[in-house]
Amino acid sequence: MSSRNSQANKAAARERLRAEREAQAKKDKVRRQLVVGGAVVAVLAIAGAIGYAVVQSGKPGYWEKAAKADLIKPKNTEGEDGTTVVVGKPEAKKTLELYEDSRCPACASFEQAVGEQVKKDVDAGKYKLRYFGATFIDNAVKGEGSKNALSALGAALNVSPEAFLDYKAALYSKELHPEETVDSFAKDDYLLKVADTVPALKGNAEFKKAVEDGTYDRWALKMSEEFGKSGVTGTPTLKMDGKKIETPGTGDAFTAAIDKALAG
Repeated sequence: MSSRNSQANKAAARERLRAEREAQAKKDKVRRQLVVGGAVVAVLAIAGAIGYAVVQSGKPGYWEKAAKADLIKPKNTEGEDGTTVVVGKPEAKKTLELYEDSRCPACASFEQAVGEQVKKDVDAGKYKLRYFGATFIDNAVKGEGSKNALSALGAALNVSPEAFLDYKAALYSKELHPEETVDSFAKDDYLLKVADTVPALKGNAEFKKAVEDGTYDRWALKMSEEFGKSGVTGTPTLKMDGKKIETPGTGDAFTAAIDKALAG
């Protein structure tokens, strides 16, 4: 091989090596740009998510909006805000006040034990029943079920006082009342499932629409305010014409306590 050819081959090899190095350098540069660009996008995405969360947290929640909505009072109520709920014969001289929270397990036990007797007494004119609905469990264990169920009770009351009592009993029934920490009543579908056990509410399109639309949400909040003004701090609480009755655990104990209160 001539010296000239040898030098040419070496020059060609050096050129190929230089070209390969330049190509690799370009690839490395592109890779770095992609990594940096991806990191920037990720940072921007995180910043955007944080910004969105901050904005969302500043927006009023569903029930905050409900508190400013128009107040629609159910039928069969009295008072300026419709929060006076009295069921029974007008000629009944005594009034049993009942304070309950729909999520309250003690209220469920009470209703399961004596709810049917209360209904019989009211139907017989032994006394009228005044109902106070509370929502404090939503704050105690978090959730919306107490408020949502109270709104649905308003929808039932709008149908009839009898539908109201029957629906209240169904909500507290052993089969359908959830654990205190399980917020099933926050779901409209569940409230409608419970309503399907009440003849006056099953297939009732007006009731269903009121529950799904939250027609009586503002009313439920007003009722909760009324409970707060009562001074009662726990549920269930019973009063006969304003005088507290120790909450009985059985039907017989309830009847004895009521008869004593009626005579007093």
